[in-house]
Amino acid sequence: MMRNGSVNENQQYGLDTFKAGDSWRLFRIMSEFVDGFDSLAAVNRPVVSIFGSARTTEDDPYYQLAVEVSRRLAGSGYAIMTGGGPGIMEAGNRGAAEVKAPSIGLNISLPFEQEGNKYVNLPLEFKYFFVRKVMLIKYAMAFIALPGGFGTLDELFEAITLIQTRRIKPFPIVLAGSKYWGGLVEWIRGTLLASGNIKEEDLLIFQVLDTADEIVHYIRRTVII
Repeated sequence: MMRNGSVNENQQYGLDTFKAGDSWRLFRIMSEFVDGFDSLAAVNRPVVSIFGSARTTEDDPYYQLAVEVSRRLAGSGYAIMTGGGPGIMEAGNRGAAEVKAPSIGLNISLPFEQEGNKYVNLPLEFKYFFVRKVMLIKYAMAFIALPGGFGTLDELFEAITLIQTRRIKPFPIVLAGSKYWGGLVEWIRGTLLASGNIKEEDLLIFQVLDTADEIVHYIRRTVII
C-alpha cells in the first residue's frame, strides 16, 4: 500500500503534495527526460561520470584526487559529468572547468544538503532521482566512483547491475580508493560470490584503482577518443 503523508510532512521531505498516481506527474517526468536528452545529446565529447559524497571537504585527499583526474581527462578531450552538487561532485566539475572543458552538473532538488556548484557550465536540474540516473548512465562512457554514501552506492550498483544483466553495453567502472572500497569488494567476493549469487566474471565489471595516473591511463586505454 502506498503511503500518503500529511501536507506538512510532504513539504518537510520535499515530496509532491498530490496523491500518488495523479497524471500531472507524468508531464513533469516527461519534461525532465526531454530536457535531459536534448541537452546531453548535444555534448560532442565522450562523457566520464564522477560520483562521490557531497560532504567531502576541499582539503580531503579524495577531493584533490577528483580534481586532478577530471582535469587530466578533460584536458585529454573528455567531458566530465557529476551530480552537480558540492563535495566530490564539485571537485569533478572543478577539474573540467579549469581546462575550459564541458563540465556537466545534473543537480537533484533536495530539501537539504545539496546546491549546485559554481564549476558547472552545463547545468540541469532534476526532481526525480530515477530520471537523473538515466541521464548519468545513458550519456556516460565511463564511471569513476570516489568515496561516498548511499547515493553513490545507488548509482554505482545501478550501473553494475545494468552491465551484469546486459541491459547496456559494458563500460569502464572505477572504484577510486582501495582503502575505502576494499571492505566492500571483499564482502562481495566473500559473501555474494561465495554464496553463488554472482559469478566470478561479474567481478570484472569494475576495477579498484588508487592513483590519478592509474585511473587516467585506464580510462584513456578503454574509452578511446
